[in-house]
Amino acid sequence: MGDNFQLEAAAKRRNYRFNGGGGDDDEGEEEECCDVEAWEILSKGFKEVQTVLNHNRLLIQQVNENHQSKIPDNLAKNVDLIKEINGNISKVVGLYSNLSTNFSSIIRQRQVIASAVGKNISEENDSNKALEGVES
Repeated sequence: MGDNFQLEAAAKRRNYRFNGGGGDDDEGEEEECCDVEAWEILSKGFKEVQTVLNHNRLLIQQVNENHQSKIPDNLAKNVDLIKEINGNISKVVGLYSNLSTNFSSIIRQRQVIASAVGKNISEENDSNKALEGVES
């Protein structure tokens, strides 16, 4: 797994949509802005997770080196290193929990926006039909 989840590249691609669509509809710019903001939030979270995982990788390497050295002081240091690794794992769980919450919130917001836009379009169509009936 690479260090870069390439979310930034996806966020910069024109017309990228969470809903899997694309195109140049009237709300395109607003929708693209929301998508970029969403990707930035998620990208920041993934970067935080990756930073902690990278730090754990270094700690694990140090634990292995200490273990292989069989020097009593180095073995004693492993206790604290392993505690730090465990703490970092808890931190990663929390970060992923936050990512999940953020992602769910973004999806809910998108559904509310889509519902409101759909309702406005429906009301506009009803108004236009009523006006057409009056003009006839």
